[in-house]
Amino acid sequence: MAYEDGELAAAEIDRVGSHPGYVQVMLVVRTREPLGHRKYWPMYEAAVRHDLPIGIHFGGTGGGPITGAGWPSHYIEDHGGMPQAFYAQVASMVTAGLFERFPTLKIVLIEGGFAWLPPLMWRLDQCYRELKEEAPELRRLPSDYIREHFWVTTQPMEEPPQRRYFLQLLDQMQMNDRIMFATDYPHWDFDAPDRAFPVELPFDLKQQIMAGNARQLYKL
Repeated sequence: MAYEDGELAAAEIDRVGSHPGYVQVMLVVRTREPLGHRKYWPMYEAAVRHDLPIGIHFGGTGGGPITGAGWPSHYIEDHGGMPQAFYAQVASMVTAGLFERFPTLKIVLIEGGFAWLPPLMWRLDQCYRELKEEAPELRRLPSDYIREHFWVTTQPMEEPPQRRYFLQLLDQMQMNDRIMFATDYPHWDFDAPDRAFPVELPFDLKQQIMAGNARQLYKL
């Protein structure tokens, strides 16, 4: 994949980054190295230079087994376990100090779900309090960087068994201005706009998620 060479990725971003038809740099979530690795930094620098978000999409094979415990036997393990890769990438990017080095860098997590974000933020904050020497470039809690620099998409939509818990999830995330509707049509698990949410959202919040947040991020 082109993004595995940070210098070449940066050159490609510089080649087309000023074209109005491009609004995002895209890569898949399973990469050869965690995305906080220094080899990717030229790509981030170029994205910042052109004010382009980095989109990280469901998929890929990376440089090793596609789960944290080895190779799976069935697609359901791959599909259901994909958040493992998103989880690891967020932890890597935050603890590497990317957002101190590139304070205007924007990351969009696409089709990876988002219910795992609050537990990750809680865990990273606690780890940081105990292991600050492992992340010397950080000046704030990891959750602060996540809420400021990461956006997520709604597909696959999180659907707790008791649907009122969906609003509790949004409250725990505190990222309503960072959630963007995605349909994934025509894939088998796509979300239709009129049936995507497990609960009825307040009108203003629904408009924000369905259109407003994306318009603001991508300058549409």
